[in-house]
Parts: sequence; C-alpha cells; structure tokens
Amino acid sequence: MPGRRDPDDGALTAREVVAALDSILNQGLRSMRELREIFGRLPAKYQVLLALADGRAESGPETLVRLMLRMLGADFDPQVRIAGVGRVDFLVGERLILECDSRAHHSDWDQRRRDIRRDQEAARRGFVTARLLAEDILFRPEEVMSVLADVVRAHP
Repeated sequence: MPGRRDPDDGALTAREVVAALDSILNQGLRSMRELREIFGRLPAKYQVLLALADGRAESGPETLVRLMLRMLGADFDPQVRIAGVGRVDFLVGERLILECDSRAHHSDWDQRRRDIRRDQEAARRGFVTARLLAEDILFRPEEVMSVLADVVRAHP
C-alpha cells in the first residue's frame, strides 16, 4: 500500500503526518491558524497534508480510516451524535456506523458490554455497526480497505 515506510528510517508517511496533525488539533496543542502559519513557511507540496487535517479524529486509526473513506469516495461524517446511541466514530451514509476499536479503550468487559448495548440500540434504530480493530487499521491496511469497500458498497 502506498505510504508504507521502513520504520527505522525516521521519515513519516503522508498518512502519518496527517494523523499527527489531527492529534495536534484534537488535543489543542496548536490551532489551525497556527498550523497554517507553520505550513506557510514550507514548500507548497506540503499544503495538501494540512488540507487533509481534521481535529475531530480522536486517534491515529480514526485518521487512517477517514483517509480510506475519502479514497473510496464514501459519504461520511466523523464524530456524529446519534440520539439514544451517543457519539460514533463515523456515520457513513445515513445508516452505517463505523467504530475504530483499540485495546486502550476496549480492553475490559465493562467497556465491551457498553459497546454491545450501544450496537443493539443502534440496530433498534435502524443502523448497522461495523467495528474495525486499530491493530488491523495500522498493520493490515489493505485488508481494512477491502472490508471498507465491501461494507460501503453494501450500505449505500
């Protein structure tokens, strides 16, 4: 998949830079205005990276999924509140919920129970939920992209 790199060379891929920018914005470390000033001093070829930044992403895997959804041309919104369900990572179209699950936030039974109950409430309201594992998003991106393509195609 394009954007892969040797982890020992120290260089970041474009996706990793966008994920870092998302984190900077989400954590309030810099504003978009400040990032524009910084990027204004860089060669023009880097401007596209800043244009892809979105501070709503709460994790690197969410950024990577957002970029995959963009590549697929999917109609989606990140961090959407759904009545009775709560905030979801992505709403694709009108009825498909995508959640990006990591061990850090989904490792104990209490959290798993909450997720199952949220998914049940979403289903009751006519939504379909697909859960993606952060480790797959990070280390098996081709497979995740294939799954996303199939799921998005099945739920236009």
